[in-house]
Amino acid sequence: MGQRGRPRGFDRDTALRTAMEVFWTYGYDGASMTRLTTAMGIASPSLYACFGSKEGLFREAVELYGATVGAPAQRALEEAPTAYEGIRALLRANIVTFADPERPPGCMVVLAAAAGSARNEEVSAFVTERRQAVRELFRQRLERGVTAGDVPATADLGTLAALFTTVLHGLAVQARDGATTEELRAIIESAMLSAPRADP
Repeated sequence: MGQRGRPRGFDRDTALRTAMEVFWTYGYDGASMTRLTTAMGIASPSLYACFGSKEGLFREAVELYGATVGAPAQRALEEAPTAYEGIRALLRANIVTFADPERPPGCMVVLAAAAGSARNEEVSAFVTERRQAVRELFRQRLERGVTAGDVPATADLGTLAALFTTVLHGLAVQARDGATTEELRAIIESAMLSAPRADP
């Protein structure tokens, strides 16, 4: 019996990681099929056969980003002894990534739509959902802080979560614009000063 089909001539995981960096650099719309296939070293039919569509590839790239690049920051948030220490640790962990000269600057998820993906409503909705998930992580960690007594019970947790999400997004944009790690750290410390503290 003859061999069915042709064996895939590329490593899927390597191709996906490369695509992640292309989307990270150019955003969804800026990552043209030519840029993607050239960087991944595959032809368009192979991309479609493996990932279904450009949108499917993007969704997988965002999932990979969260599971790899974003994982240390999320662990820092969860493992810190207090809510505010966790939030500071998450923001600091992110700026290490945002300002890493070996990687594209900023945050892939924050900057993807900023580069024009709002023209694709499904992609825009997907990215918005991922950003909202980050805000929910902040809110949940703040709730734990209220329970533990390190965040005042009177604090508006929704507003605080939105504040820290906005700071995170702003750090990504500042990093893309060339801000140094020291400058980004100073922004974090200024933001932390606005957080209401529980009475000792």
